[in-house]
Amino acid sequence: MACATPSQQLLLGKFATVIRATVKGNLLVAAIQGALGGVAFWFLGVSAALLWAVLMAFLSLLPAVGAGLVWVPVAIYLFMTGVVWQSLALVAWGVLVIGLVDNVLRPLLVGKDTGMPDYVVMITTLGGMAVFGINGFVVGPAIAAMFFAVWHIYGVARDSAAP
Repeated sequence: MACATPSQQLLLGKFATVIRATVKGNLLVAAIQGALGGVAFWFLGVSAALLWAVLMAFLSLLPAVGAGLVWVPVAIYLFMTGVVWQSLALVAWGVLVIGLVDNVLRPLLVGKDTGMPDYVVMITTLGGMAVFGINGFVVGPAIAAMFFAVWHIYGVARDSAAP
């Protein structure tokens, strides 16, 4: 088996780093959002709070909207059943706490390890999921990281070739 060139090693290393960071970051954010939602549901007296928390954790893998697919209908249900203060409390908790976890932690956890800017992580995650489905939350940032790595290799090769 032939030895990999430094460029190939850089690409493979970047690929492994992006996959690891994306999976780790997204799973951690999903678990935190599910736990925060479960605590809110339990505190507000919503029945089957643990079930809703687990569902929220799974749906939280969808960036930006995942957790809202659970807490928004619950807040609407609470409002429609006449428990207005609980509904407003859930909306405030969902927007100010659960939503901020997604918007702040996901780019920090994924972007920090990959070396990509936060907005690139968000755009490539959403774009990857739009094109590749649920696997896109890993594939999108991986493609962007490969682009950055190839761009870096090209720049280094161009600089070293210049007289």
